[in-house]
Amino acid sequence: MDDKNKVPYVVSSKSYTAVAINAAAKAGEWIKSRLGTVKELNTKYSAQDLVTEVDKGAEQMIRKLILTHFPDHAILGEEGVEPGPKASAQALEETLKEEYVWIVDPVDGTTNYVHGFPFYSISIALAHKGEIIVGVIYDPSRDELFVAEKGKGAYVHGKPTVVSGEVTLETSLIATGFPADQTFALPINMAGLQHLAPQVRNIRSGGSAALHMAYVAAGRLTGFWEIGLNAWDLAAGALLVTESGGTVSDTTGRPYELSVRHIVASNGAIHSQLVNALQIADATGYDSH
Repeated sequence: MDDKNKVPYVVSSKSYTAVAINAAAKAGEWIKSRLGTVKELNTKYSAQDLVTEVDKGAEQMIRKLILTHFPDHAILGEEGVEPGPKASAQALEETLKEEYVWIVDPVDGTTNYVHGFPFYSISIALAHKGEIIVGVIYDPSRDELFVAEKGKGAYVHGKPTVVSGEVTLETSLIATGFPADQTFALPINMAGLQHLAPQVRNIRSGGSAALHMAYVAAGRLTGFWEIGLNAWDLAAGALLVTESGGTVSDTTGRPYELSVRHIVASNGAIHSQLVNALQIADATGYDSH
């Protein structure tokens, strides 16, 4: 039977979300149960970029759960991609040719996980024709599940999340990261950090970009920026933030899409101030010419 005559199997977006939640929760339980057992460490892109057998095992688990329900969907997972920005961009470009793509980070915050620092998460997003329609971030340490569906809002513990109310940088709590890429992303991020630190209430660096995005969505952080991230760090969180009333863009203010690597997410009210500060510091990651 050729493809044209196939009757499409139609499922509501609810079941996409249910599968994402189930995969994140099951992988999260397993990851947490393995805490403290990690022996075998590989460095991925640099000495700071760790990958463990737990990341790989969690990704396999998530893949199986998704493909059981949606065998014809594509999956872009961090562990299936060679390290480095070029490989990430290429993998994303190839995968986005597919109609449905799941974008998975099995452990966002591996360094924290390895050290037993309880700030790591599982991030699962589903994109349809390049647009994110489901985003789930699960924090096993706190048993917090952040869920967003396009057009239907975002929730944690089943309660709607809403971004914070600060309107100035001075009153804002901002997060960033220290990128593993020491030649390009780290120095640029440090320039932004040095410029912003005196202008904001304070800066946090939890070590999981996905959780930082979830915290912006939940109003626990006013904003977050970082240079040199990947689709799997950001996709689920971007939907959480926008569905909670916030704004997500690249560091020059252009709207977020899946290929964006230099990110600003905020409550919206301080967004242009944050973007402007990065531009003044020459810390956007883009050429200023």
